Amino acid sequence: MAKKGKKYLDALKTFDSQTLYEPAEALNFVKTNAKAKFDETIEIAFRLGIDTRHADQQIRGAIVLPHGTGKTRSVLVFAKGEKAKEAEQAGADFVGAEDMVEKIQQGWFGFDVAVATPDMMGTVGKLGRLLGPKGLMPNPKTGTVSFDVERAVKEIKAGKVEYRADKAGIIHIPIGKASFEPEKLMENYRTIADTIVKARPAAVKGQYVRSITVSSTMGPGVKINPLKIL
Repeated sequence: MAKKGKKYLDALKTFDSQTLYEPAEALNFVKTNAKAKFDETIEIAFRLGIDTRHADQQIRGAIVLPHGTGKTRSVLVFAKGEKAKEAEQAGADFVGAEDMVEKIQQGWFGFDVAVATPDMMGTVGKLGRLLGPKGLMPNPKTGTVSFDVERAVKEIKAGKVEYRADKAGIIHIPIGKASFEPEKLMENYRTIADTIVKARPAAVKGQYVRSITVSSTMGPGVKINPLKIL
C-alpha cells in the first residue's frame, strides 16, 4: 500500500471520513484541502445501483458544464469540404479526413476529443481498435458524431464532459479546479447531479445512487449524502 503524504494525512484530520455531508460542505472541505503546487482538478464519483451487463442499464452521455472544467481540450474533427471549413472557423485544433486517419494509424494521438461528421464514420471506423480503448472514438450518444460540427466544437471548448458508467457502475466526472469559486463548483455539481438522476434507467430497482464521493487530484475523498444529492 502506498504511503500517504503529510498534506494528505493533515487533510484527513479536517473532516470525518465516515460522515455523509451536504454537497456544499463536502466541496468546501475538498477545495480547502487542495494544497498542491498546481491547480488540482476536483472530481466527483457516483456509485450507482445498476448492472452494466444489461444493455438497458448502461449509462453514457455528455454534458456542458456551466463553468467548464478549467481545462481547454484540443479537438480533432474528421470532415471534408464545407464542414471542414466550418470546423476550422469554430476553433477546432485539427481538421482532416483520410490524412488524419493515416496519421493516427502511424501513432499520433495529439488531441483530447475527436468529432466526426456521419459521412466520415465509414473511414473513421478503421480506427476503432486504436481510438476505442482510449475513449477517443466519436460517438452519437456523446454528440461527437454530427453534421453540426460548429456546435460540437464550441460545446467541447466551453467545457463539455463525457460520462460513462464503468463495469462496477461508477461514473467519474471532473467538475472544475480547486481555484474555482465555491458557487461555480456548486453550479457545476448541480448540473451533473441533475443529469445523473434523470439518466436513471427504468429497469433499475431499489436505491439508484448508492454513494457519492468528491475529491481533488492529491486529496482524500469526502462523502456526500446520496439522499441529499441535489
